[in-house]
Amino acid sequence: MFQLRSYQTESADKAVEFLTSPGDENGLLVLPTGSGKSLVIAEIVSRLPGPCLVFQPSKEILEQNLAKFRAYGFSPAIFSASCGKRQVGKITRATIGSVRTKPELFQHVRYVIIDEAHLLGVKPVGTKRHPRDTMFMQFLKAMPGVRILGLTATPYRLSNDGFGGSILKFLTRTRPRVFSQVVHVVQNGDLFKDGYLARLDYKQVKTGFRSDRLRLNSTGADYTDESVRNHFRELNFSDQIVRCVNRLHDLGRRGALVFTRFVEEAEYVARRVPGASIVTAETPKGEREEIIAGFRAGAIPVVANVGVLILGFDYPALANVILARPTCSLALFYQMVGRAIRPHPSKESAFIIDMVGLVEKFGKVEDLVLNPGEHGKWFVSSNGRPLTNVYFGEPRNRWTQKPKTEMAMA
Repeated sequence: MFQLRSYQTESADKAVEFLTSPGDENGLLVLPTGSGKSLVIAEIVSRLPGPCLVFQPSKEILEQNLAKFRAYGFSPAIFSASCGKRQVGKITRATIGSVRTKPELFQHVRYVIIDEAHLLGVKPVGTKRHPRDTMFMQFLKAMPGVRILGLTATPYRLSNDGFGGSILKFLTRTRPRVFSQVVHVVQNGDLFKDGYLARLDYKQVKTGFRSDRLRLNSTGADYTDESVRNHFRELNFSDQIVRCVNRLHDLGRRGALVFTRFVEEAEYVARRVPGASIVTAETPKGEREEIIAGFRAGAIPVVANVGVLILGFDYPALANVILARPTCSLALFYQMVGRAIRPHPSKESAFIIDMVGLVEKFGKVEDLVLNPGEHGKWFVSSNGRPLTNVYFGEPRNRWTQKPKTEMAMA
């Protein structure tokens, strides 16, 4: 049995109180990366009086967190095709892709807990389906009467304002609005102050990068590939990434995780840096696991990755992250930095090497604050600067008025 920290116990208390109280609203529990979210989930489930279904975003995270559940003295059923198991029990841990067409198997469930809840309601990439038609929404619609609690470190989503601009919105203010109530919040700054998270040492590298040289894509959610590639070509950006990696090596900093935008950049780093490897969405599962194991063991000094190793990659000893991927997404920035946020005896601090101006855009992770505005309208700020309902990219129609500062609380 794990000894819970005070904030973990308080989070579990608030969650159980919400789930066992009458009502039909869905709640949101906000716990920062590195706060022990899996332990809190296990504690919540151990105290619930009825059958519970816990969703994990992937097979890897499901398996990674299973040990914490077993430490509480129970072995949950696993319903995940990727794990080769289709079990249903009083406590069932599942991936949505495996159960989405089988809600009839879970009509006995009284409580649903959704890990990484910010992923719920997101339109699948490359599809024309409306967010309400996503797998989660279909499944939950067939489960009337259950109490639903989502957990996330990033309770916000980048949205298109309708004019081509990118605006960050709190999850309780997005459409479809799956979660309407914030049950409890643990602030990043408190965990850093109390020593539960590693000290972050930000290094901003002058590369000549300018976000105003980039164009937003059709959704307004990020930059176009073409504009990023053109700007990177102007800057000889791949060579700058290699120099940055080599500089870390010269400083005696071992083990660097590089976040790149394109596969060609990652491949260039792997060719130019001895011993480096790359991981992409196309990397076969077995090869990816071998690379990650070698990286953790110190046999692979650098991993350049594209679109993976962002969510749920748990490697506390990681002390060097290179941000070479521009983005309008605060959540993506937070998750990339979060890979090095966990403390470990082998590191005094983690280097966050920013090559694309993300710290200037969003602020430091430890300075992010979730604020309860009027009438439950939560908003996000950094050192008093509002980040929600303000533009991270210009709207195409220049005549459109930007939101005023006070609108950030909406």
